[in-house]
Amino acid sequence: MGLRINDTVPDFTAETDQGTVQFHDWIGDSWAILFSHPKDFTPVCTTEFGAVAKLSEEWKKRGTKVIGVSVDGVEDHKKWKGDIETVAGTEAGFPIIADEGLAVSKAFDMLPAEAYLPDGRTPADSATVRSVFIIGPDKKLKLSMTYPMSVGRNFAEVLRALDGLQRTHEQPLATPADWQQGQDVIVALALDDAAAEAKYGKLDKKLPYLRFARNPG
Repeated sequence: MGLRINDTVPDFTAETDQGTVQFHDWIGDSWAILFSHPKDFTPVCTTEFGAVAKLSEEWKKRGTKVIGVSVDGVEDHKKWKGDIETVAGTEAGFPIIADEGLAVSKAFDMLPAEAYLPDGRTPADSATVRSVFIIGPDKKLKLSMTYPMSVGRNFAEVLRALDGLQRTHEQPLATPADWQQGQDVIVALALDDAAAEAKYGKLDKKLPYLRFARNPG
């Protein structure tokens, strides 16, 4: 069975370019983003790692740790970091997991259990390892998305989704389409009008089931 929203994510021990990681311990009380790539020294992946590096301060503001996964080894990761930093123009301070045995890729259902890396492999052999997983401090999966090889990920959207998840975490709120930080939010139907107004103030009622409130805080 695949990994689904609100499932506890797999715990694992893995080597990274920054040493050994025990995943749940590494997350600690933070939010976390695990983003995966099918191979080091590939063009789209290099630009994506660079995008993540340039958002370093934004992840910190949101109490979020980021970690990459690629199915190459530690030494390749260390060398690739140089290319990433050249493209990004900044340090890539996050760790990259060396998933040579595919244990992490399979645990997160990015590859089937019988998958293996053939001799002389190309990125196509691990193409589905192009996913993003946002994980809460409770170690549960909050959001996942998978992209094809030809389309670079929009990490501004990952950041926007993280904002929405943090805004609505353990609150009877949701965010509408195209929501941005600071905009009005939707009040869940679990609260009637009186309870919603007592909690969030005056409502903007578009429909009986679509009620907006000012973004709390």
